[in-house]
Amino acid sequence: MYRHLYSLIISAIIGNLAYASPIPPAPNLNAKAYVLMDFDSGMILASSNKDLTLPPASITKMMTAYIAFTELKEKNISLNEDVLVSKKAWKTGGSKMFIEVGKQIKFKDILQGVITVSGNDASVALAEHISGDENTFAIYMNQVAKNIGLINTNYTNSTGLPNDSLYTTAEDIALLSRSLISNFPNLYKLYSTKSFKFNDIKQYSRNKLLFIDDNVDGIKTGFTNAAGYCLASSAKRGNRRLIAVVMGAPTPDIRIQSSRTLLEYGFRFFETHKLFKKDTEISKARVYGGEKSEVKFGVDRDSSVTIPRRQKKNLKYQYVIDKQLTAPINENETIGFMHVKLNDEIVQTYKLTALESVNEGSLYRRTVDSLLMDL
Repeated sequence: MYRHLYSLIISAIIGNLAYASPIPPAPNLNAKAYVLMDFDSGMILASSNKDLTLPPASITKMMTAYIAFTELKEKNISLNEDVLVSKKAWKTGGSKMFIEVGKQIKFKDILQGVITVSGNDASVALAEHISGDENTFAIYMNQVAKNIGLINTNYTNSTGLPNDSLYTTAEDIALLSRSLISNFPNLYKLYSTKSFKFNDIKQYSRNKLLFIDDNVDGIKTGFTNAAGYCLASSAKRGNRRLIAVVMGAPTPDIRIQSSRTLLEYGFRFFETHKLFKKDTEISKARVYGGEKSEVKFGVDRDSSVTIPRRQKKNLKYQYVIDKQLTAPINENETIGFMHVKLNDEIVQTYKLTALESVNEGSLYRRTVDSLLMDL
């Protein structure tokens, strides 16, 4: 149905800096694709080939861990329960945790083997424990991917071992990283583990950024001949967190340096500003035919924006609300959008929702407002 819209534009001068230094262009990296994303706002600050589908290699294991975290959070499994190692898990090639067929291993050790040492054997054991077999687990992976908005991703296994139908994009990996950190902040801390000892074999994290940059606390490397050297990383400085994804670098050193370059670029040249919290009243909108003539509204989630440094004074908000809001209106119902503008360009958009319900008014009120709506 065609909606008549009006724009309520409120210029919010929320800074007082007079000078804006120039921002250099995004770095030119030796990689097939990359993305730099701000964690809070979800905005992409730099990218190249962000939608190009590529093999993810062991970055696949981020989704394997995501599902494990989900099952733990929902109390379907526990960290201390036993995982039986199958022959298939034991025989899986590539990087290994070195588990033995027929042995019972604690789930927490299997999970750490997936995250820290990128064990393919541990990944298959985890998948079989959760879903019965790896094929069923892959279906689960794709269902979760769809639910969190990974529109250019398809999983065929829990490990990332080569398969023509296994693919993702740099942007989808960044979205997965953001969702994982946001939904499982305590379990995410496992990604900061620098070493893991099992069966008297001590192995170190494949993510060498953990040993180079104290701000980095995750998350996952990957390599196959087809994928090249890949890394999804996250770092936090003060109240800001960034996510960098590098796909298809030619060497492990270039993978590391490219990730550091992206993170430094984001921290140095951009700022993230918190705007309105969810359920906080921003303003009121006119309602027709209701027991009240106005409804309070706010954003549907905590809102923030990431912009070039020293540009805060140039931010504006534009509220676009249905001109003819009619009762009844339910609490949390979407009634419009908030555009965040920088120098008159839309840089971020949030849904506006009703913070209260408005019931239908009396017959008299509905009749009068119906006439007003036709004017």
